[in-house]
Amino acid sequence: MGLTWKKRVFMALLGVATASGLTVLILILVEATNVLLPADTKFGIVLDAGSSHTSLFVYQWPANKEKDTGVVSQAMTCQIEGPGISSYTSDPTQAGESLRGCLEEALALVPKAQHQETPTFLGATAGMRLLSQKNSSQARDILAAVSQVLSESPVDFWGAKILDGQDEGAFGWITINYVLGMLLKYSSGEWILPEEEMLVGALDLGGASTQISFVPRSPILDQSTQATFLLYGANYSIYTHSYLCFGRDQVLYRLLVQLAQSSPVPRVRHPCYHRGYYATLPLAPLSESPCVHTMNSLNLTQNITVEGMGNPGDCMAALRGLFNFSSCQGREDCAFNGVYQPPVHGQFYAFSNFYYTFHFLNLTSRQPLSIVNATIWKFCLKSWNVVEASYPGQERWLRDYCASGLYILMLLLEGYKFSEETWPSIQFQKQAAGTDIGWTLGYMLNLTGMIPAEAPAEWRAQSYGIWTAGVVFVVLTLVAILGAAAVQLFWPQD
Repeated sequence: MGLTWKKRVFMALLGVATASGLTVLILILVEATNVLLPADTKFGIVLDAGSSHTSLFVYQWPANKEKDTGVVSQAMTCQIEGPGISSYTSDPTQAGESLRGCLEEALALVPKAQHQETPTFLGATAGMRLLSQKNSSQARDILAAVSQVLSESPVDFWGAKILDGQDEGAFGWITINYVLGMLLKYSSGEWILPEEEMLVGALDLGGASTQISFVPRSPILDQSTQATFLLYGANYSIYTHSYLCFGRDQVLYRLLVQLAQSSPVPRVRHPCYHRGYYATLPLAPLSESPCVHTMNSLNLTQNITVEGMGNPGDCMAALRGLFNFSSCQGREDCAFNGVYQPPVHGQFYAFSNFYYTFHFLNLTSRQPLSIVNATIWKFCLKSWNVVEASYPGQERWLRDYCASGLYILMLLLEGYKFSEETWPSIQFQKQAAGTDIGWTLGYMLNLTGMIPAEAPAEWRAQSYGIWTAGVVFVVLTLVAILGAAAVQLFWPQD
């Protein structure tokens, strides 16, 4: 007896389902290729505890890295409320408490599952370096207070320490060259190392110290001024030096005390303050800095009356008294105070107080040195009444911009030995490529070399055409199976 129609249809549908299913299996096994899924994102938190304020930065990078170094980008920045942590000598616990607000913002940005693997570090700079010199136990108490708050947070706390000046300068150099694409550059679908000749120098002016870092033409003769790095598979050797007590705030303190010591009367005639400026200032807070050296004849408990003279020539002469230029006389490889420095070479980025001072004076557009010099002198010659009326709401630092501008000129020209010919090589910038310039990003880049890389996950995938065909055959297989089941269940017996 032959097969009934029910059996014939049933067998045909089973055949279609089997053939279609085998086709799907072949497409999966034969045409599939391995693809790499995007690597997970890693996060890091760095706190910059400067002399006048503290900033928190969150950075991120793909976990697989490039040549053992992360491709880092800035994800967030937060300004801590209040002064620098070195100001909390009378109540160290408040130094730690001041960090909580920004720390909570950072943890809200980082996925909760990654909190415990997020490296977090606090680096204190020149303000704490000075406090450590003056009172090491107070400095230890403040570091302990901030460490307690950070260690209680659900992060991978790497410690809180005082950075030495060389590290601050060197990490700042890494930051500026990285954000400008001088250490790593994406081109034609791959990461490449740019030519070393493109590297730029870094000029940093903080509240208590100033740093210069660059790659010189000739070998570095003083090894104590050399810093070396391995970044993205390439070795770098740079000159870097930090001058403690030559930051903006400490220079202004030293200048005022120097003028007070040379004044025979309680009234100090200040050549860097504008004509018509009068103020009564206490000397005691100034004497607390290890940078300030006073003679016994100066009564530090008294107040002094300061009268502005508005004389930029005398101001330059007074500022020159803060340097020791004679120790470098006749030496080309010397800056000031007897410190070795090769001749400056290449392009430079000047940031922090270099930028803030010149931004106020509207001198960040790479004007010629003659214009810069004339602009600062013209500002210094203005009367205090005119200056106050011209810049409402900026009274806090207004009296100091004349001295700061002239100090920057002296530091760069007579100190670091820039000239009218090399002056155009300096750019005054706060940011580069949308990223804040400072030591923190450089630190994080260096730190990523210590964090193991994670290989990206693999997955099997098909081309669009193969994927479409596979979907069609899967649907055909399901329809055939359902049809065979329907025939078996609902087709009446022949």
